[in-house]
Amino acid sequence: MDADSRVARWEARAEIPLFIAALLYLGSYAVRVLDRGLPPAWIDLCLAVTCATWASFAVDYAVRWRLGGPRRFLVYLRRHPLDTVVLVLPLLRPLRIIHLYDAVQRRRDEPRLSLYGRVIAYAGTTAVLLGFAGALAVFQAERDAPGATIRTFGDAVWWTASTLTTVGYGDITPVTPLGRTIATGLMICGVALLGAVTGAFSSWLIQTFTRDDERPPAG
Repeated sequence: MDADSRVARWEARAEIPLFIAALLYLGSYAVRVLDRGLPPAWIDLCLAVTCATWASFAVDYAVRWRLGGPRRFLVYLRRHPLDTVVLVLPLLRPLRIIHLYDAVQRRRDEPRLSLYGRVIAYAGTTAVLLGFAGALAVFQAERDAPGATIRTFGDAVWWTASTLTTVGYGDITPVTPLGRTIATGLMICGVALLGAVTGAFSSWLIQTFTRDDERPPAG
């Protein structure tokens, strides 16, 4: 069995457990951010869940590196920059939609609505999870800053929605360096998600209509 097959089998087995781990990571982080009155024991529990789930991401990263064949770690870093970014910043894990989009592109000679539909559905789920994570992060960074306009989690959700959709009303803006860094990342992610959805749907439509035109006339 070649390296690509081993990696594919591992990813298929680990996809659901890692998705659950990502939800646990996000949930434990959300509790720590949104509830400032947590007892110390609950804070410690949330921190333990956060660390344990991050460790599962690190194990997945290491396994895929080893299954990928004998290559230097720095080479793997250069070839898989997205995986490395997601490992360092687990809140960005929804960005792994790009892998699914790549799978669609590799199979563009076989337009299947189910596969393209999965891309669109996954993009929607990714936008929700990424938006929630971004709202949490910017709320934590901005809520106590002097002159901040993001004072409540509702403000953070509204700002995140307008940023991810690239609307940007400008009524609420981050004022801290960390908040503006998060804003930049969300803008890039919003453009990428929109491009993935429109690209997949347009590609499917073009290929479907092309094949219909190539069919011989009836009779």
